[in-house]
Amino acid sequence: MTPAAPADPLFTGLPERLRVLHRQGDATDLPAGATVLATGGRSPAQAFRIGGSAWGLQLHLEADGAGVYEAPVDACAALPEDAAMARGEAATVPDLVESFPGQVASATDLVEAAPAEPPVLDAYCDGVFGRFAALVADRAARTANNTFFTPRAATWEERFAADGPRYTAAVARMGLRPGQRALDVGCGTGRALPGLRAEVGARGVVLGVDLTPAMLTATAKEGRTGIARLLLADACRLPLCDGAVDGIFSAGLVDHLPDPAAGLGEWARVTAPDGVLLLFHPSGRAERAARHGRPLDPADPLAEENLRPALHAAGWSLTCYEDAPRHFLARAVRGERTG
Repeated sequence: MTPAAPADPLFTGLPERLRVLHRQGDATDLPAGATVLATGGRSPAQAFRIGGSAWGLQLHLEADGAGVYEAPVDACAALPEDAAMARGEAATVPDLVESFPGQVASATDLVEAAPAEPPVLDAYCDGVFGRFAALVADRAARTANNTFFTPRAATWEERFAADGPRYTAAVARMGLRPGQRALDVGCGTGRALPGLRAEVGARGVVLGVDLTPAMLTATAKEGRTGIARLLLADACRLPLCDGAVDGIFSAGLVDHLPDPAAGLGEWARVTAPDGVLLLFHPSGRAERAARHGRPLDPADPLAEENLRPALHAAGWSLTCYEDAPRHFLARAVRGERTG
């Protein structure tokens, strides 16, 4: 493993050296911008990563014990006679031996190593591919959000332009002070950003975070890059240190999160003690449900009986809850940190 492997999302936890089956007639060149994770044999790029979404493996980490042992010893004429005798007729060998006897003949220690090496790889194989599967599942939720919002981004502002003053009025209820740091999570086209800038003043900091690049592009087209710094990021994995902001504004995002409790916890992490969280929507819950032709959902994370305990568990104290016909607003304060 290279020095980059321990910090890699998939290869973390693998030992510095690992004996892995590899069968290849060609070796790939390292793609531009790739990070090498493992090297060995005739290929300097046995494993590499590009960005945070793509991995390339030339080694056969998947050749674990369960996948290698298939053919009986006596079914393979390429096996040395003494090896077959020593291991007994009931022993098994890699199917690779039966399928590619010519190549096996040049790998002098393959047959001897096969019984011991692949079973050792089982745990490492499960770990690497299990982490990859978890990463894919997690990204699926982000993909769904991007699929929904990307085609709507270009016309989002004109569809909801009349809501601007209502956003400004909601921001004013946060109680921010000049010089403080404000964050709009799921900022969309940035309708709350002017209000946040007005509250914290020229000495304050305003950040807008959204998961959809098209939304941030629309924000820039609205000329709002001059009043806020825009970040492309996951609302549940904010690229901010603990206690980085004094207030968080979020409009209509909680019920789009795959795990609302995790989102509230992450927002608490980046908020300083006594900081404020304001959840807002220019429509009440009943109005939105009626507009979509469905009844109110008792499992709605914004229902007070659900939201209050979720906020409390995340370290917030709910100070105001309004589910009115023409707006939804919940204000919470961050408690002192205990750990």
